[in-house]
Amino acid sequence: MHSDEPRDRVASMGAAVYDVDASDPRGELVDRSDMRPDDVAQVSALMRALGRLRDAEDKLSEASLRYMQLNRTDMRALHFLIVCENQGTVATPGAIAAHLGISTASTTKLLDRLARGAHIVRSAHPSDRRALAITITPESRRAAMETVGRQHAKRFHAAARLSPEERDVVIRFLDDMAGEIALTDEPWAGAGERDR
Repeated sequence: MHSDEPRDRVASMGAAVYDVDASDPRGELVDRSDMRPDDVAQVSALMRALGRLRDAEDKLSEASLRYMQLNRTDMRALHFLIVCENQGTVATPGAIAAHLGISTASTTKLLDRLARGAHIVRSAHPSDRRALAITITPESRRAAMETVGRQHAKRFHAAARLSPEERDVVIRFLDDMAGEIALTDEPWAGAGERDR
C-alpha cells in the first residue's frame, strides 16, 4: 500500500492539470468570481474529459506513427491522399502543400520520402501537363485503413450514440472552444517559427 502513494499522487496531479482551481488559483487567467463552485467543478470535469480525449488521441497517433514508420506530416499527407481518392479528386503536390501548410521545398522532400518508402506513386496529371498526380499505393492505403483508420472511425460511434440535440450542443461547444483558442494575432505564437 505504502509504495503506491507516489503513484497515486502523480495520478491526482495529472488530473489536476485540467482543474481551473489548481491551474489558476488566483483567477489570473479565468475570472470565475460570478460562478457557483459546482459550476466551476463541472467545467473542470469537462476539461478533464477533453484531456482524456487528447491523451487517447496522442497515444493512438504515436502508435500509428510507429506502425506505419512515418512522421505526423507524412501521416496527414497519406490521409489527405485517401480522402482525395475517395472523392475522385486528383491530388497534386500543390494541393498537398496547401493542405499541410508547408512550402514547396518541404513538399518535395515529403513526397521523395513517401515515394522511397513505397507509400505513394507520382504520375502524369490527367488534364494538366504541368502538374503531377500523387496517389497512395494500395498497400499503404490498406495498412492505414485497417489499422489507424479503423481505430479513428470508432469516434463516429460515440457521436452516433448522442441525440440530435446533444450533437448540436457538442458541435456548438467544440466550435466555440476552437474559436476561443484560435491563434489570431498573438505575437508570441509566431516566435521562432520555421518552415516545416
